[in-house]
Amino acid sequence: MKKIAVTFAVYLLSFVSISFGQQDTTWNKWNWLDGDWVGEGSGSPGQGTGWFSFLPDLNGKIMLRKSHSEYPATMNKPEIIHDDLMVVYLDNANQPDKAIYFDNEGHTINYTIAYSDTAIVFTSNKTRSALVFRLTYIQLDKKTVDVKFEMSQDGEKFVTYTEGKCRRKK
Repeated sequence: MKKIAVTFAVYLLSFVSISFGQQDTTWNKWNWLDGDWVGEGSGSPGQGTGWFSFLPDLNGKIMLRKSHSEYPATMNKPEIIHDDLMVVYLDNANQPDKAIYFDNEGHTINYTIAYSDTAIVFTSNKTRSALVFRLTYIQLDKKTVDVKFEMSQDGEKFVTYTEGKCRRKK
């Protein structure tokens, strides 16, 4: 009986240490993007400024992205103020590979996420009647990222809608 108890304790400790080890690495791909950022850029809406943040929430179960951008009025266009919220969440394999996006214009976009050493790429699900969107964050250095938002009719040929450089606020 003692042998069974010892064996069970060893298995339990192994399981607990594996579980904690996996939890610690879930968001490691996000370390360079975590925090508050400010920047400016240009594109179809014009020249603009804004900020975004990626911060863990719900005890590390999700990552929240909040974003705000402003494009001043020009002779041809009214002022544009854009606010959005994105929730990055864990898939069935406990990986942060999915996101859902909402904005003040009434859009909702479901994204799948891909990673490289210096980039995080959100690509919307392809459907028959909707454009495909791609949002890319590229780490230029420890304090600077390039942010690009693109659209595509077919999910293969993307056109840049906005692009800008952002710097870490803190």
